[in-house]
Amino acid sequence: MKYKLLILLLPLLMACGNAENEYSSQYCQLLIDNNTEHRDPTLARAMTPYSGVFVCITTTVHNGASFFRFTDNQGSEPTESRFSAIDDRRKPVIGMNNAVIVGYGNVSDPAPFFAYDRECPNCFEFNRIPVRSYPLQMLPSGLAECKTCKRKYNLNNRGLVAEGEGGKALTRYRSFSSGDYGVLQVN
Repeated sequence: MKYKLLILLLPLLMACGNAENEYSSQYCQLLIDNNTEHRDPTLARAMTPYSGVFVCITTTVHNGASFFRFTDNQGSEPTESRFSAIDDRRKPVIGMNNAVIVGYGNVSDPAPFFAYDRECPNCFEFNRIPVRSYPLQMLPSGLAECKTCKRKYNLNNRGLVAEGEGGKALTRYRSFSSGDYGVLQVN
């Protein structure tokens, strides 16, 4: 009986064989409560639908204390928010090299919320030793550019290559935003 079921399901499994995974299998675990714990205005702009703002989230340490650092694509001064006791217990893992880019796309209605790894998917090799960083630079136009390969990726449209030689789209993570001063989750 098991074998008959397997034989029936085999064509279905093979039909999806060439489909590209929509989300990364790399470990990323980030939860930010922008309502009660942080109330960061830079992050809030990225968590607002149709704002056109994308924010790069990294972590930094000052005098032994951990902070989230929020840098937007509009050229505003970066902001920082100290980890709460809850953040310390959660021990966030932010992308493949300590950075993710989050924001709402503006090419469809309703606007989809995206979370991308900041590393260029066509240059960065997670398993290569030594690990070399190829960070993307966000542009006010809603694109992210790799200085190494010169590709530009459309942050508003699933991270697809918008300019330059074709290649892989940006690495995406599952994400959720409950609104500007709400909860952000990336995994």
